[in-house]
Amino acid sequence: MKGGLITPLLFLVCLLTQAQDTAERDVLSLSMAKFGWLINKQADSLQKYLDDRIQYIHSNGWIQTKAEILEDMLSGKLVYQKVEVKEASVRIYGQTALVTGLGRFEGINSGTPFSIDLRYTEVFVRTVDRWKLASRHSNRMP
Repeated sequence: MKGGLITPLLFLVCLLTQAQDTAERDVLSLSMAKFGWLINKQADSLQKYLDDRIQYIHSNGWIQTKAEILEDMLSGKLVYQKVEVKEASVRIYGQTALVTGLGRFEGINSGTPFSIDLRYTEVFVRTVDRWKLASRHSNRMP
């Protein structure tokens, strides 16, 4: 009897592990795509991906809402020119995913060029049909 249960349980564990790996890849791909959308000013793609209540917290303490992220990107107030992700990893907890990463960010903020190394954390939540970015916080690295 025990041997008969082990095979289905092992199969279920394998399926769950595979689903977890797929979710991690999906979230990491979205996180990376976000940088491209910001650089290329792809507001339609970015808009679908941001949670309506997002808090996008920059390394200087500036907090942007969803509307402000899109408006500042389109107006040229905040222009990302290059993002080089040096490392990034994902951890899934049910319907929540945490991305932690390190990267070099270059662009222009209110007419002033910037080039900084940042450590960042992104929190994604799984909605009915997609993962959405609910929070992002970055810290300047020395």
